Amino acid sequence: MPQIVLLTGFAPFGGEHTNPSWEVALQLDGHKFNGVAVKSMRLPVNCRRASQSVIDAIARFAPAAVVGLGQAGGRPVLSLEKIAINLADPHADRERDGGLQGKPVIAGAPDAYFTRLPLPAILRALKRHHIPAAVSLSAGVYVCNTVMYSALHTLRRRRTPAGFIHLPYEAAQAARHRAVASMALATMTAGVEIALETIARAL
Repeated sequence: MPQIVLLTGFAPFGGEHTNPSWEVALQLDGHKFNGVAVKSMRLPVNCRRASQSVIDAIARFAPAAVVGLGQAGGRPVLSLEKIAINLADPHADRERDGGLQGKPVIAGAPDAYFTRLPLPAILRALKRHHIPAAVSLSAGVYVCNTVMYSALHTLRRRRTPAGFIHLPYEAAQAARHRAVASMALATMTAGVEIALETIARAL
């Protein structure tokens, strides 16, 4: 079986009609980087179901790497997340989360995991291509953090690279809000391509 990188994105939420994380993931589905094929998967905006979907996909596909994408409306750059924490916060929840609110993502697991992605190399590559990006120290306490934490916990005994990248709003989304940052979908897609290329070269 050829090596794959599992690339996840989310369904629209919070009244939005689109979610750039899934739009980017969908565009890159099936692409190959250094012989590694992208397998894209759309996740529900629900902590418990998204967590289980990622855990199941890792068991099914045994990916060579896992990269989660999510929307962070208001952020002006691609945010390369450095850490995921073992907390799902009830005040961040806009959906019914099946009882997970206010509890650890995974009971009895460590408080946090650091990303296994080569963030310095990814950041350098993005800067070389003039794509706005930065390392972020908070993936939040909602479903994006949950997915990142779940992947890292599941892969904790393996050397598999795993982590998360937050994307800004698309311009059409930002136009419905007041004075918030946005980025062209093509730029976000190019940025994620560069990240995947960098990860694939490091495998």
